[in-house]
Amino acid sequence: MKLNDIKTPAYVCEEAKLKSNLELLSYVAERSGANVLCALKGFAFSLGMPMVASALHGATCSGLHEAKYAKEHGFKSVHTYSPAFSNDDIDEVLVLSDHVVFNSFNQWDKFKQKAINSGKSIGLRVNPQFSQSPTDMYNPCAKYSRLGITRANFDASNLDGIDGLHFHALCEESAYSLELVLAEFEAKFGEFIPKMKWVNFGGGHHITKAGYDVELLINLIKNFRAKYGVEVFIEPGEAIGWECGFLVCSVLDIVDNEEKTCIIDASAECHMPDTILMPYRPAMRGESKNGKFTYRFGGATCLAGDIVGNEAGEPFYKFDHEIKIGDRVIFEDQIHYTIVKNTTFNGVKLPNLAMMKENGEITQLKEFGYEEFRRRN
Repeated sequence: MKLNDIKTPAYVCEEAKLKSNLELLSYVAERSGANVLCALKGFAFSLGMPMVASALHGATCSGLHEAKYAKEHGFKSVHTYSPAFSNDDIDEVLVLSDHVVFNSFNQWDKFKQKAINSGKSIGLRVNPQFSQSPTDMYNPCAKYSRLGITRANFDASNLDGIDGLHFHALCEESAYSLELVLAEFEAKFGEFIPKMKWVNFGGGHHITKAGYDVELLINLIKNFRAKYGVEVFIEPGEAIGWECGFLVCSVLDIVDNEEKTCIIDASAECHMPDTILMPYRPAMRGESKNGKFTYRFGGATCLAGDIVGNEAGEPFYKFDHEIKIGDRVIFEDQIHYTIVKNTTFNGVKLPNLAMMKENGEITQLKEFGYEEFRRRN
């Protein structure tokens, strides 16, 4: 089966590119001594999970269901953090997880005895109140943030049973940003680090993006480990899926209202939500900066704003050739932070999942249909 044989819409993961990302992350782990975890909140492409679970040290999860997913897909270790665990979930979370991180002393006090009795490694998330995040929507350290314990609220007398500290302050950022965050983290919480067994540097490290200073990251981790004698974890999600897959869809119709808009069988709202939330305009295969044919692309939903790139103020794509009804179009780099956020709004079909070899052969296919919509409504 080749790309043109599969039904659209579909997310297609390019196996060779995923492997390349994992090799770089493994290099970072080997050189720095860090444990690299897959943040499932950013990358949970089931067909690629065997490769990811084999290459990395484990998975970091945002609650019970992701912890179950990590166990099901054979990750070597499971690290679970949630802004608040419920009474219904905590027992199973403790069974499934190797590390559990609490967001507040309230949660730690509430579940302390269960956590200690479980024998699992327990941590607290702290908020260094400093970030280089490009937008507050993705800034864990924004003013009034609910994520992590600030220094003013950190109870140094309540650390018996705590093995580690966790912070997360980055979003698609550089090693230099991490260097700045580490300085703030150490300034606020440095006195407690020697009492810990491990520190988790969180996610948002754009390690596999071209130009990322991998050697700086390695040195930051090595120096931190040497200084404090602790184990270090990092948990990239986007870096795992970065530029290793795309969303292919079909043009169902073209409407003309001063500008031509292609209506596609995929949706920005349902299938590319970060293009609206960030916002950003995803690259499209075959577009031309100076092309004479201009189009917008919108989903087949009733939401007026379901236009790709609309909120970024750049909803237009140019081509050297005409786009016709029935054509297939490809939005690049749509594997991370997309599948995990998909919805069935308007009863829109979830895109299928496909794994593609370097020679273009589709080796695995996972299809979705009405059942996903019916079960959740």
